[in-house]
Amino acid sequence: QVQVVESGGGLVQAGGSLRLSCVVSGGILRINDMGWYRQAPGKQRELVADITSSGSTNYADSVKGRFTISRDNAKNTVYLQMNSLKPEDTAVYYCYARGNYVCWGQGTQVTVSS
Repeated sequence: QVQVVESGGGLVQAGGSLRLSCVVSGGILRINDMGWYRQAPGKQRELVADITSSGSTNYADSVKGRFTISRDNAKNTVYLQMNSLKPEDTAVYYCYARGNYVCWGQGTQVTVSS
């Protein structure tokens, strides 16, 4: 059974940094894309960043220059380094992995205080 487990969320002041991690384990045969979405209260889930198996990345305009996505294919792990955090980055962050099908994590809360 595939498991997707995020970690690294928490409470941070504006201007601070956090690093999210997501580990995929279980029966997924091959992982292609991995990435992060987020959902703030009362808003739709939105793409934050994604990365292909070859390392090509894509970012939402709102996080470009502040967030960096990376992955370790040997460990089936994806990271999201978040710098210069703003209160509007407050959301639940969800990791996903796309192989034969898409698997989602349970989410990790990120709260940025002003």
